[in-house]
Amino acid sequence: MTAPPTNPKIFHITHVDNLAEIIAAGCLRSDAAMNALGGPPAPIGMSTIKQRRIGLPVTCHPGDHVGDYVPFYFCPRSIMLFVIHCANHPNLTYRGGQGPIVHLQADLHAVIAWAHQHSRRWAFTTSNAGARYARFCDSIADLTLIDWSAVGSNDFRDPVMKEAKQSEFLVHDTFPWELIEAVGVHSPSVQAAAQAAIATAAHRPRVDVRSGWYY
Repeated sequence: MTAPPTNPKIFHITHVDNLAEIIAAGCLRSDAAMNALGGPPAPIGMSTIKQRRIGLPVTCHPGDHVGDYVPFYFCPRSIMLFVIHCANHPNLTYRGGQGPIVHLQADLHAVIAWAHQHSRRWAFTTSNAGARYARFCDSIADLTLIDWSAVGSNDFRDPVMKEAKQSEFLVHDTFPWELIEAVGVHSPSVQAAAQAAIATAAHRPRVDVRSGWYY
């Protein structure tokens, strides 16, 4: 067990072209909710994995499934982003690379406080939530079960570290836009596009070029 950071952040990745829809809705939606609406404007995930997640149980919340939750990683520069960057996985339909992908950052403790205030279910895993052996937790005390050194590592060649780095934080159904505290992007051009997308929003988090969050 390792101690979590003092002020842990969580990160959701999406295509910059999805920002306008997110802002119009006022929230991020789970895969299940997005599927009911016909999917996002610019999908970037693997459909086979997303379909599997729809049926995988969240064991700490009986009756719920992984696809019912909005997913976040505990780090930027995730392994999924690496897959997108390489653009050679046979199950990946999106081939646009990492350039248009944005990181939506939120504060873990602020999110949990909001969830408790609004009776919103949340959970986290100590590995990839899309794996059938994933362990689910819903107690802040269990954050020590995450391998935080693996989460923060940029070297994930070791299979054990690779699994631990993919730990996820999950929020049931929707995640409010106003909890996004920052947007990290790959380049000034994507920064401009993201700023334009949020220009009319009531909540406008800062948008920063974060080259260290990319490959």
